[in-house]
Amino acid sequence: MKLLKERIITFTLVLVSLGLTKAYCQEIYPQDADKYTQPIPGEQAIGRWDITVTLPIGTDASWLEIVKSGNSALVGRFVGQGGSARPISEIHFSPTTKTYSFTIPPQWGSENLRLTFKLQGGELKGWMDHPNNVNSQKLFWTAVRSPELKRTKESKWGNPVYLLKDGLSSWDVSKNSGWSFNDGILTHQEHGTNIMTKQKFEDFKLYMEFRYSKHSNSGIYLRGRYEVQVLDSYGAHTESHQLGGIYGFITPTINAAKKPYVWQTYNITLVGRMVTVVLNGKKIICNRPIPGITGGAINSNEGEPGPIMLQGSENGRIEYRKIILTPSE
Repeated sequence: MKLLKERIITFTLVLVSLGLTKAYCQEIYPQDADKYTQPIPGEQAIGRWDITVTLPIGTDASWLEIVKSGNSALVGRFVGQGGSARPISEIHFSPTTKTYSFTIPPQWGSENLRLTFKLQGGELKGWMDHPNNVNSQKLFWTAVRSPELKRTKESKWGNPVYLLKDGLSSWDVSKNSGWSFNDGILTHQEHGTNIMTKQKFEDFKLYMEFRYSKHSNSGIYLRGRYEVQVLDSYGAHTESHQLGGIYGFITPTINAAKKPYVWQTYNITLVGRMVTVVLNGKKIICNRPIPGITGGAINSNEGEPGPIMLQGSENGRIEYRKIILTPSE
């Protein structure tokens, strides 16, 4: 038996030396890239990146994750200016031009999206276009590494902020937004615009009550960047796009959704990247890290405080009441 154990250990060490073990092949930090596998070209860009896209007017936000897969390929995930995180089957790297590129199929549109970029001075710089459209214009972008947002001290909570105490006075609301406030209830009907708090927050606990009509869709953006889904999900299988999910990233452990037209409750805690979601008294996400921004984020500046944003661009009737935020001190 002792001889058999020694042979197993020796065989395992040989596999590790050859880079053939698969248990630790995918890394998202450059400093960890070669711990278990041999180096591969382009691995210096491994990591998570906050992207700022330059538009004809203003800017927009995206997010990219580059991962070393096994001992020969780069793969990843991408979040566009809308939609959810989607897998990248392979990120190509040219050792000659030092250029990275990948193409991802459409999610809500009709055309493939291609990103081409280089790693320069610790940043990614490149452009995105539609390769099958000869009239496609390039949108240029830059990206910085996403902050880890680690907290070293336990949170101390301050005084609660009642965000609907004075109607819409705490919110930035545009004309013809589709939002109204009557009898203590904030209501949105059909397509309109998003609204967000005038005040910005870092770490906080958020309590709110909400209800929706059948097939309704909305969302609550934490710091304006991480969407907690609000969607008629009664009886559905759990996944990250259903009620209580962190859109495209984190799936609730159970479906705690009630039927439409019934008031429901959220208790959400966000500390750094770590999020806990309690839906209707049931903990459905427990202290999980949010990898990056979700589609529709106000910007990609993850290290900064941000507002609470309510999505008003989707279908159905949504109502909110008793929105109470307790910030960290």
